[in-house]
Amino acid sequence: MAWPAPLEALWNDIEGVRADVLKETEGLSQAQSVWRPAEEEWSVGEILHHLMLAEVGNGKLTSKLLREAPQPLPPFPPDLTAFPPLPPPPSTPARAPEVIFPERGHPLAQLVADLRAVRTRTRQAIERLAGVDPRVLRWRHMALGEMDLSQWWQLHVRHEADHLQQLRAVKAASGFPAS
Repeated sequence: MAWPAPLEALWNDIEGVRADVLKETEGLSQAQSVWRPAEEEWSVGEILHHLMLAEVGNGKLTSKLLREAPQPLPPFPPDLTAFPPLPPPPSTPARAPEVIFPERGHPLAQLVADLRAVRTRTRQAIERLAGVDPRVLRWRHMALGEMDLSQWWQLHVRHEADHLQQLRAVKAASGFPAS
């Protein structure tokens, strides 16, 4: 089944930023994946673990909202050409909630495999949205306020893009291991 254009564009954004993240991990050693620029900063591995946990959380939120919404849900509007934009990001970065706070020391190969595996479930979640209007499914974000489900997935893209920059900064930091 062909997806509505806004959903297809969202999926392409989700896939595009993930491809960039995975490209940045190619050829890294385990020592490079656990190295931190400073004790309070995350390693490449911690960034990957955090991204995986956040994506799992978005998938669970999608399932919860679809399951608990009054039925029947309105179908995806055929005239919807774009999703509502995201609220602006907070002026200061927030600490990751405990549920998506990364653990240190996971094997790099396992982190990459986990990111690929969760993407399969994400595709299933996005496919489910093709049949409903995601704007009626709403949940409050701790920093951005109430957002609809399309905005939660847009936030996922922005979040991953932010951490992609963080990952690149770790690799460019002074002292990053040569191998």
